[in-house]
Amino acid sequence: MTALARPTHGRMIGGVCAALARRFGTSATTMRVIFLLSCLLPGPQFLLYIALWILLPAEDKSHTAW
Repeated sequence: MTALARPTHGRMIGGVCAALARRFGTSATTMRVIFLLSCLLPGPQFLLYIALWILLPAEDKSHTAW
């Protein structure tokens, strides 16, 4: 598994689904379909997406040397 960071390439809106797909080893399309299907269920999916968009660092900012 890789670090959770929003990629600069291959993102549609905020890069959250692309980051989650990269983290869990699936395609970004699969993760987007899962997100859209989850929107049919009651819950705070859009709020979670916005929160992850704010909290996840962009890929270029997450490459700091430790």
